Amino acid sequence: MKQYLNLLKTILDNGTLKHNRTGIDTISYPCQFLRHDMREGFPLLTTKKVGLKTVCGELEMFIKGEHSKKFLHERNVKIWNEWCNPQKVPYSTDPEHQKLMEVEDDLGKIYGYQWNNFNDSGINQLKNAIETLKTNPTDRRMLVSAWNPLQLNEMALPPCHFCFQLISDGEYVDLIWNQRSLDAFLGGGFDLASYGMLLTLICHQVKMKPRFLAASFGDAHIYINHLEQVKEQLSREPYKLPTVKILNADKPDWTIWDWKYTDFELENYQSHPAIKAQIAI
Repeated sequence: MKQYLNLLKTILDNGTLKHNRTGIDTISYPCQFLRHDMREGFPLLTTKKVGLKTVCGELEMFIKGEHSKKFLHERNVKIWNEWCNPQKVPYSTDPEHQKLMEVEDDLGKIYGYQWNNFNDSGINQLKNAIETLKTNPTDRRMLVSAWNPLQLNEMALPPCHFCFQLISDGEYVDLIWNQRSLDAFLGGGFDLASYGMLLTLICHQVKMKPRFLAASFGDAHIYINHLEQVKEQLSREPYKLPTVKILNADKPDWTIWDWKYTDFELENYQSHPAIKAQIAI
């Protein structure tokens, strides 16, 4: 995706050095924006290989309100291994303490918990947004928030992408998400694919078509230990975007809560090889 590559280049060209809690400095450039037209293809990066099953394994956890590493490990997803509910094991950068964090299974009241049961209130924001989309598609209040100040201290990490909104004219559905912090190299392509899949699934349920997928980024940054990887990715020419087919969605009364992370078929995905980089904890 050219838009994503342009974002990387903008950060590199205009960003400034910033310190942060991880101890690894970033090149940071604030208040960035990205938009993709889903009618041009599914937003899966082609300038490096992205494992869509890993993306979908995490997304299934969010949709179903799960918060267990075991749930992720059963789907071969390991991206949350380093964190856990700080009420069970407090956060620390000490290597020995981090081993305890890895062993703890509970991730706390993260994204999907808030989507499905905001602040333990029983309010299912995701369900309410989808029902409104069905009954009053031009409503401008279809928002789902993962940011809950009352329970931040019970989350493995405060949500980076903290809120999304659905917008519709009754035929198309658009989705915009807001993100306070973006690890542009490791997280950018992952989040694009995740919200692209979420929008696709919601459209299947409400029998509408996905259109614009957009994001606003507060602190968009590249970690300094990712600079060579970013330069490698920017040197590659993008391929044509793939398409995604959702399996089993034609069953009567299907909802996105029935969806499993393997219930998709990725078509015509051609990519450059993966580029590995270390995550900042």
